[in-house]
Amino acid sequence: MIVLRGRTVVPGRVEGEALVSHEPISGWGGIDPARGVIIERRHELFGVCFTGKVLVFPSAKGSSGWAGFFQTTRLTGTAPIGMIIGRLSAKSALGAVVTRVPAVTDLDADPCSVIETGDWVLLDNSTVEVTKQ
Repeated sequence: MIVLRGRTVVPGRVEGEALVSHEPISGWGGIDPARGVIIERRHELFGVCFTGKVLVFPSAKGSSGWAGFFQTTRLTGTAPIGMIIGRLSAKSALGAVVTRVPAVTDLDADPCSVIETGDWVLLDNSTVEVTKQ
């Protein structure tokens, strides 16, 4: 098991399968909030669903619409269950807050390098426990 420590963005405890993006995610036009799917055509996770996963990503990109699209995922039930954010920005912080899922940032190691898609993660406020699959 690997333990990472960081800074809490949204408090809470959740565990589940990780979905890792090595590329920033665009909320405005980059996700389909009705389905919880990444629809940005050139994104490495194009067509992949993040619903029910712990979403691990380096940062947010795009406009301030990012938070609005992620808030819609909460309202439609397609949101990730947690977020691990490599580099916090106003967009990603607001997106985590309006989505109302546990979120952490500023970890003591790059989460996109340590965590792999399919790993089991326990996100507990400022601590992330990773069980490799």
